[in-house]
This record gives sequence, C-alpha cells and structure tokens, in this order.
Amino acid sequence: MSTFTPFLANPNPHADSGRPGVALVSISRLQSLCEAVAPRYAGRAKFFTVREGYGAAVATLQAYVDAGSVDVVLSAGSNGAYLREHLNVPVVMVKVNGFDVLSAITRATATWPGARIGLVLHEAIAHELTDLSPLLNVDLRQCAYRSIDEVRLAVEQLGADGCSVVIGAGMACDFAQQAGLESVFLYSLAAVEEAFERSVELARVSRQKESKRVRLNTIVAHLRDGVAAFDEAGQLEAVNPAMLELLGLDASKEVPLGDALKDVPKEALEDIPADIANLPAQVTRTLAPLLRATLAHDQPVDEHIEQIGGRALIVNCVPIVEQGARTGFVVTAQDALVAQRIDRSLRTSQRPKHLVARHQLADLIGASAALERVRRLARAGAAHDATVLLTGESGTGKELVAQGIHNASRRRGNPFVAFNCAALPEGLIESELFGHEEGAFTGARRGGKPGLFEIAHTGTIFLDEIGEMPAALQSRLLRVLQEREVMKLGAGRATPVDVRVIAATHRNLHALVEQGAFRADLYFRLNLLQIELPPLRERRGDIAPLARHLLERSALQYGLSAVALERVLAFLAPLFEHYAWPGNVRELENLLVRAAIYAGALPEDSAGGTASDASDDWRAVFPEFGRLRPAAAIEAPASAAVSVNTPPRATPTREDALLALERSGGNRAAASRALGIGRTTLWRLLKD
Repeated sequence: MSTFTPFLANPNPHADSGRPGVALVSISRLQSLCEAVAPRYAGRAKFFTVREGYGAAVATLQAYVDAGSVDVVLSAGSNGAYLREHLNVPVVMVKVNGFDVLSAITRATATWPGARIGLVLHEAIAHELTDLSPLLNVDLRQCAYRSIDEVRLAVEQLGADGCSVVIGAGMACDFAQQAGLESVFLYSLAAVEEAFERSVELARVSRQKESKRVRLNTIVAHLRDGVAAFDEAGQLEAVNPAMLELLGLDASKEVPLGDALKDVPKEALEDIPADIANLPAQVTRTLAPLLRATLAHDQPVDEHIEQIGGRALIVNCVPIVEQGARTGFVVTAQDALVAQRIDRSLRTSQRPKHLVARHQLADLIGASAALERVRRLARAGAAHDATVLLTGESGTGKELVAQGIHNASRRRGNPFVAFNCAALPEGLIESELFGHEEGAFTGARRGGKPGLFEIAHTGTIFLDEIGEMPAALQSRLLRVLQEREVMKLGAGRATPVDVRVIAATHRNLHALVEQGAFRADLYFRLNLLQIELPPLRERRGDIAPLARHLLERSALQYGLSAVALERVLAFLAPLFEHYAWPGNVRELENLLVRAAIYAGALPEDSAGGTASDASDDWRAVFPEFGRLRPAAAIEAPASAAVSVNTPPRATPTREDALLALERSGGNRAAASRALGIGRTTLWRLLKD
C-alpha cells in the first residue's frame, strides 16, 4: 500500500487547490477512526493518509509540504510529537481527555472483572487516577512513554507487574497482543472528531496566511527597492532579489534563511548582539549595524547612507510593531543613483509649466559691436555651469540675456525660475527662495512649500536686482552657491540642488562692497563670468531695427496697418538719433506701444483744427520730444505737424561731470543719466 494516499481527494495533490490539505499520519489503529471521520469534512478539506511514522513520515510529507499540498498534519502520541519537531507546518495531536481514560477503564473492568489493568500514556502518567483507583475498585498500574521503543518497554514492564489488560494507543495495544495480553484502544471517536475540527480550521487559516504570504512575497519580489524582513530574534524571514543584487549577491540563488554565521570571520562578528548573531552570513555584514542601532535606540534608522562595493545605498531600518509589541524589523535599501534620477523626474514633472525660458540669444536685435560682444560672451558662458553676473542699466534686457544663456546651455528644457530680489520684504524673500516646512512660522502653508531653488533643480535660477538683497540673506545665498544645498525654514537637514545661478544688477556691486552694503565673498562668488549690457544710447545703430521689430510684433495686437507703422517709425526717427533713452529697451518698447495705440486717434494734419492743435496733441502723447538735446532740435514730419520749441541746453563740462559723479556716489551710470549723456561721453569728459 502506498505510504501517501489521497483520501477522499483528487488523486493529483496539486489539483483542487481551493481546499486546504490535511495529512492523517498513523501506523496503528487510529487510522481506521480517522478514515471513519474524514467523510464528514470532505467539503472543507482534502485528506491524505500516511501509513508511516517518525523519520519515514517526515521524508514522505516534506515534498508535499514544500509543494503546498499539505497545510496541517494530524497525528497522535510520540509519532505526532516527532512530526511537530521536524516539520514546518502545524501538527494537531489527537488529545486524550479524562472521559476517554475512564471510559476505557470501564470497558476493561466490565470485560475482565478483577483483572489488573495497565495504562500506557504519552509523556506523563495521571496521578489523579492513582488516587481514584481505590474508589473505582480498580487495580491500576501506569507507565509513560516518549518514543516507540519506550512503548514496548512500558508494555513489558506492565506485563511483568501482573497486568493482564493494557489500555493505550494503537502501538501499545499491538505490543500487548504480541505479549499475549488483552488490550483496550484508548482513543475515542469523539476525541478524533475534535482533532479533525481543529485540523480543518487550522488548515483553512494556514492556507489563508500562506496565500497572503505568497502574494506579499510576489509583490516584494518585483519591487526595485531592496527589502529584507527579520523577526524579533534577528532571524531573516524574507529577502527579495533586489536586496541581494544591491548587496552584491547572486539574486538567482536562494538565501538560506536562519543559517548560522559559519562563513563570517570572527572579527566581523565583534559587537554584534547575541539576538542577531544567527543572521545569514551574506546579509549580516551590511545590515547588522542597522539592526544594532535600531535595537539600541528603539527608533527607526532613516536614510542611512552605506557604501557597499563602490555603490552608495540609502538604507532604512524600521521596527515592526504588532499589538504594541515589537515583533521584528524591516530593512529597505535603494541605490542612491536611482533615487537621484527619481528625484529629478519628480521635480521636473511637478514643476509649474510656466517656468520656462521663452527667449533665445538670437532675440537680441542689433548688429553693433557692443551687442555682438554680449552675444559672444553669453554663448561662451552658456557652455559651462559657472555663475554669470549680468550688469547694466535698467531696461537693457538682462533677463532676456539670462533666458538666452539658459536655452543655449545643456539645461534647456529644464526649469527657468526668475526672482526679483527687490520685490518682496526680507521675510518673504527667505521663504520664497529656500522654502519652508509645515508649521515653520505662523501662516506657513500646510504640508510645507518648496523654495525657488528646489523648483529650479536641474535648471537655472535668475536672481534679478541682486544688489538689493538684504544683508541677512546674502550669507544664506552664499552657502547655496558654495554647498549646492538649501535649508528650508524649520527643516532639520539640507536638500541638495543642482542649479545654475545667473544674477543681474544695475548697481555697482564693487562700490557696495567697499561701502559694506554687500558681502565681498558673495560678490566674488557671483562675479565669475561678468557680462555688461550696453545702454541703448551707446548703440544707436541698433535702435531703428529694434524699433521696427518691436512695432511689427505689436502691430496685429493693436490693429496697426503697414502704412501707419511706417509713418510712426518716420515720426519717431529723431528720437532714435538724439534721445538719451534713460529707460533703455523697456522705455523704447513702451513708447512704441503708445505710438501704435494712438496712431489712428491723433490728427495727421491741421484738418478740422489748427496746426497748433495737432502739435499740442502729439506733444502731449510724446513728451520725450521735449527732452531732446539742443543738437537734436528737429522739425517734426509734415504729416505730424509737430513743432519743437525746446530751450537750448548747455553741453556738460568736466566740472559738471565731477559734480554729478560725486552726487551719485561714484556710480557712473547714474551720473551719466543725470547729465543726459552716455557713459562713453562721461568717461571722455573726466579724461579731458
């Protein structure tokens, strides 16, 4: 007869996987009782009969346990105790209760009155029965056993003591018959039914737990992060292939969970607590320090950096707490390079869509030598990630150049964030640039807020009016430039950022440093690649083509016809040649928009009014004509009927230039604006 026989189940143990499997293991008379009870539970479980015991039963069962066909084993006596020690599935024992013993004694005394009765029990005798024997009028002897050999010895001893009837398990009854003694089988049908009930329910729960475990292991196995789970004693319970790969191990081989550290050198085991000294050797070298730290402080270890085989890993160790008690640990590991790629992807995907640079260096209109020099220096700076400092008067196009540098660099396509350092109070500037954690200050945004440096990660941040930055924040900006990391308000650690900084100012930072209004170390950090943008009056040859470009861009928006466009350009020509343009390109653009709007509303000649009326209208719209220098006194085009009656203005002298320079605190740009001359002219006056 087969040692492993499906009973009331599909002949294929792997089929019918919906019901749990119960193995009925017995080499004695208990088997017949089990087979009598089993049909009642056929709908709840599938049963397998194993007619072997001890080591032979373990060898037969283990393959089916590993395959998941058997969830619970039902047995009794020393055979069940042996299986419980050598199998990794629950073993349910058929338990003998007091009623079973009394019932067996009653049957023995009724069948063989006056006979001395021997009782063979597993593990321990029942002292209560010894005290009850006189009351029951029974001559009772007891023996206990733990193994099959002890059963034989117990029966022989009872026979030698004069017992003619033996009560016990199936093996005891068999040995008694071989010795010529009478026997009574101890186990009752009710005891077997109770064991079946426990086995089937335990098998159902085990099958559910195993299903959840397999599902969880399948999920964990497909994670890119490494995961290892340990019990409270430090025994490795699970590890996924990603963890093995991160630790430099062969992920295709099965890790021997629970193996001793026999392959680890003695010195490697120093300071490892005893409760984690039985971890598998492959994992202990890296993870033991984390478990030690968690055990010592009873706190999680978060984002600990470990260098393993030339690879940086971000490792976490978190205690597992169930019903208020710690039951183990979970260790996770991630490749730092992968984390950086994910961080870049997240910052890129979550950044506001408007943080883009719209302009190219080609958008700088003009062919003057000064502008060509700006283009050349900007292209050279775009090829590197060094900090750029743009200087020049307001309105010269510093942000346009900054956007052009960004779009000409390898960072194009990544965020371009512009911030005016003079636009907000000091407290708000700090929060905007560096961000804050939740609760960092009253009114802080729920969940915190990333700063502009974080938003600009992998891209460019343009800090306009850097000369206006408060002194208290200059040191924080210097740290960002030096360490390439930002510290949020209320945060406990810094956040690394990969940002290219372009700063701009219309002020003389060198003079501010000498006055103590600007940090010298920050100035030298910013002043690495300096590009000075020329004012519009120093490149007058670019004004006409630039004006045409700007006006054509606005023509459609304001309904300006081609004829009107040419008339506006002709009318403004004197300004192009002789106006000082203190507002530079920004002023030119505003003037052109004004001209486009009013071109159709103002009179073209004296029709419907006097020439003086037309002249007054145009003068009111374009007061810039009243600020022309005497050498630029012009006659307005006939079509505009403009008369310019500006009193002559004396040419500035060297004394005027020195006085203006003194009043402006040494700022040559401000002095030249005050005198209404270019910086080149100012320099010539001072030289003369």
